This record gives sequence, C-alpha cells and structure tokens, in this order.
Amino acid sequence: MMPSAGGTRVRADSRLECRICWYVYDPAEGDAVEQVPPGTPFAALPDWWRCPQCDAGKDMFLPLDADNGGGSHE
Repeated sequence: MMPSAGGTRVRADSRLECRICWYVYDPAEGDAVEQVPPGTPFAALPDWWRCPQCDAGKDMFLPLDADNGGGSHE
C-alpha cells in the first residue's frame, strides 16, 4: 500500500478519480498527455502532475471504492 495525496493508503494499482470532472487515473494506462508511462502508481506521479481534463491538483483525487475493497459508484 502507498500513501495518496490525501494521506489515504491505496494499493499501487488502485485507480483514482478526480472529484471535479470524474477523470479516472489508471496506473495501468499512465497519462499519455503528460508522458507518464503505464505502470506508474498515483503516489509516484510527479509533484507538478495535474488532472489532464480539468487541471485539478492531485489532492482532488479519491480512490475508487472497488479498487480498495468496497463498492464502486462507477
């Protein structure tokens, strides 16, 4: 488990969702816009990384419940 921006512990393969625009960061896909390679966990994203859809900071992302053992709202 790795700490996320909000201090919540999430698995390295957990997807996180932007609270502003609902963009989902999936570590398996990375972020082609910012040239983040596939396999990059959210916690390993550079400090300057922002949501590619709405420009929100990493602190605006929450883990998707399904990735942390709960139900999903997808």
